Amino acid sequence: MTGQEYIDRADDALRETYEPPMSIAEYVDTVFENPGSAAHASKYLLSAIEAAGTRTVVEEGERKERYRFFGDPHNDGEHAILGNTEVLNTFVDDLRSIAARRGKDEKILWLDGPTATGKSELKRCLINGLREFSKTDEGRRYTVEWNVSGVDDSAGMTYGDSPTPDEDDWYPSPVQAHPLSVFPEEVREALVADLNDALDDHIPIHLDARLDPFSREAYDHLEERYRRDDTDDLFSAVVDESHFRVKNFVVDIGQGIGVLHSEDDGSPKERLVGTWMAGMLQRLDSRGRKNPQAFSYDGVLSQGNGLLTIVEDAAQHADLLQKLLNVPDEGTVKLDKGIAMDIDTQMIIISNPDLEAQLNKHAEMEGSDPLKALKRRLDKHEFTYLTNLSLEAELVRRELTNETEIWEADSYEQLEENIRESVTISVRGSDGVVHDRELAPHAIEAAALYAVGTRLDTESLPPGLDLVDKALIYDRGYLQDGDDRRYKDEFDFGDADDGEGGIPVTYTRDTIADLLHEETDRHHPELNIEDVIMPRDVLNAMADGLDDAPVFSANERTEFENRLVPVKNHVFSQQENDVVDAIMREKRVDEETVEEYIEHVYAWVEGEQIANDRGELESPDPLKMKVFEIEHLGRFDEDDYDGAAPEEGVREFREEKVITALNRHAWRNRDDDFRVSDVDPREIPVIKTVLGSHDWDDVRRTYEDVDPSQWDDPPSGTETEAVKAETIQNLQEMFGYSEASAELTSRHVMGQVSYRWD
Repeated sequence: MTGQEYIDRADDALRETYEPPMSIAEYVDTVFENPGSAAHASKYLLSAIEAAGTRTVVEEGERKERYRFFGDPHNDGEHAILGNTEVLNTFVDDLRSIAARRGKDEKILWLDGPTATGKSELKRCLINGLREFSKTDEGRRYTVEWNVSGVDDSAGMTYGDSPTPDEDDWYPSPVQAHPLSVFPEEVREALVADLNDALDDHIPIHLDARLDPFSREAYDHLEERYRRDDTDDLFSAVVDESHFRVKNFVVDIGQGIGVLHSEDDGSPKERLVGTWMAGMLQRLDSRGRKNPQAFSYDGVLSQGNGLLTIVEDAAQHADLLQKLLNVPDEGTVKLDKGIAMDIDTQMIIISNPDLEAQLNKHAEMEGSDPLKALKRRLDKHEFTYLTNLSLEAELVRRELTNETEIWEADSYEQLEENIRESVTISVRGSDGVVHDRELAPHAIEAAALYAVGTRLDTESLPPGLDLVDKALIYDRGYLQDGDDRRYKDEFDFGDADDGEGGIPVTYTRDTIADLLHEETDRHHPELNIEDVIMPRDVLNAMADGLDDAPVFSANERTEFENRLVPVKNHVFSQQENDVVDAIMREKRVDEETVEEYIEHVYAWVEGEQIANDRGELESPDPLKMKVFEIEHLGRFDEDDYDGAAPEEGVREFREEKVITALNRHAWRNRDDDFRVSDVDPREIPVIKTVLGSHDWDDVRRTYEDVDPSQWDDPPSGTETEAVKAETIQNLQEMFGYSEASAELTSRHVMGQVSYRWD
């Protein structure tokens, strides 16, 4: 694109974002066309969240609907929140109750939890999402601006450093005043009532706010001048287009969103609403009083008026929390003893667990607890560490690579590919040369699984399960048990405290980042295996670093170290499966053969016919089913059949292992158009085992002369050399290994296998 084309695109973007200022009459007509633009703060925030839609996810083994808004869709997922779907859904439910004034309108939403759990991402999601929503037709947000020039010779309006008006003497409300607040109260109430009658929504619009003090000063000044002139249509004169107009604005920090950071200081009044500017009071015609036009309006409530107020790291501003109580209760805050300002904002405080300790310091006083009123108004939503393997793998990868794409998959198999995938990161070495370091397949998976494993409550594990089993159930929703799948609801995990402690993602990220800059002692005459970081490298580094990490207690270090072995065993089994599948690639059963078998079995059990290649209906072929069951499934032999007719054991297998799985799939994915052809063969456990699953017995039978002990450097011309070359190639093509990581992984696996080969 040329430079001018970029400029044209920028013009188009701003043209779609901003509207020309309009009169109050035009605004009222606009509001009746799009009532949502006049919504009160909590309702507007709710609309922005709901407008992005939902998607289905699996967390802790259960399917849940998740709001896409929290995936930061307007910002390409840069600040997406991963996990904590139940917490976010409850947050939205409470927001809905607040918006509807169903007994919770005095509540302050409190987001609590340890570091690196997504609370800061939520803040950014809210800011990004509201900003982009306000640029849409549905989400337009409006405020007012004033012009009193020419009415008399009084000093100009200001709330800044300069008393000289800018932009042709127009001054916008410094706190995003709602345009309808300019109407007299009885007219405003009638207008809002008519608006709600036309509103197709179960949550009505509430508007209790009067004009802000700055705007009230302008209004009163104009009203007084026109009353002196005995003007008949006094309101029309005050809101004439020469004095008053409505404009849309893009919601952002300082305009509809107030954020109080941990490092912000000043008196409580300054942090909440702003400060008086003494120099301005002297220049304005204030008649011996404090003129609200000489106020800075740079406090968090002033900036957040009309939409959202966020107190970040609230423990640093605990002194303010009690002073915020009148805001949700009364909807007002004072600039000074005699000047109050109506506030319409949804308040959210964000904290680490240390705030709760401060709030409970007088808990033993019970009824005399001075913080009791505050605690009653705080509606707590507790973020926890992720307990889903796929979400943690996605988060670790984002932390290392700055990738922002959200992982959305139609099946868990797609997620498994993402979890296991290798990552290549360019780093500059001590020699000043940039190297491509490869995190081998399963390295991110290993780190994520270990981190998740430290966060799981193992005391609630049912007999026969370990922490890896629990992690897999939480991520998939089921556990593969031989031919059967045992789903989450078949296990009793009790009231587990999962996710409340454990290794944070920041520790994992920093450990891997350090590994990327460390040199290894691996060497190969042709391959850069020294640049490969293996899963076991990551796990060993995470375990070794526990002793030096100040964030863990001695008990935590011991407990986390004890959880390493099952993770190592699982990751090795994943690598082992890759190598076996790569060796046996040519022996895999193609999916067309599997699908044909399923179709014939279904028709056989249901007493139906199937269409052949010519479109003719015919009975299912008993010989095809028999051959598949003997040669591919390896479940039966000739003794289990009478000719091609199955004996009782085969009959039970077809009905219970194949058709029951089909029915379960149909139930979990049911709709009116379900057909057997819609089934993914991999959804049937007993079938999944033949789609590429072999074991070392199969390898020994197929390649009798392969010697695992010679794998590292096989003699020329041997079967071991040929099979290894084919395996290295297949690992690259099937699973995304590089040649170097395929070499290291196959060496590691075959080295372990050689001990039990005979």
